[in-house]
Amino acid sequence: MKNKVFNVRVYALVFSREGAILASDEFRYGHLITKFPGGGLEFGEGLIECLQRECMEELGQAVSVKEHFYTTDFFQVSAFDENQQVLSVYYLAEPEEPVIKKISMQKFDFPEMKEGAQSFRWIMPGKIAPAEFTFPIDKMVASLIRERISGGQTFTGKFPM
Repeated sequence: MKNKVFNVRVYALVFSREGAILASDEFRYGHLITKFPGGGLEFGEGLIECLQRECMEELGQAVSVKEHFYTTDFFQVSAFDENQQVLSVYYLAEPEEPVIKKISMQKFDFPEMKEGAQSFRWIMPGKIAPAEFTFPIDKMVASLIRERISGGQTFTGKFPM
């Protein structure tokens, strides 16, 4: 029997001046997925260090972590390994310099459909919805963002769309 383990994930919620949120469209393990930028905690890292490393790897630039937004508070098995329980932590973050990586206006805007392909796009404030995202925890976070927006809270960053 395989050991059951925790898979800790750390994600950046990056907003534009207009309140749109940055999404990562990816091709992983034969599946098209949409998630927030970020990824897996490595042994020896703290959560903030992980987020900064992941943003350097994915976005190609450093981020400033502004505040904690959400930590998973329900059981979630990994979509890729039934022996892993996923625990995700989300932070509001801003790139330290203007976004330089290409940001598309369409989903899955890859040069070719191959393992590891990734593109980024802004999701407009009125369209931030659970259905935009692939994984249950990201869906929960999108729902929380939407609830806060409908309650009058604004989320904006310093980056134009």
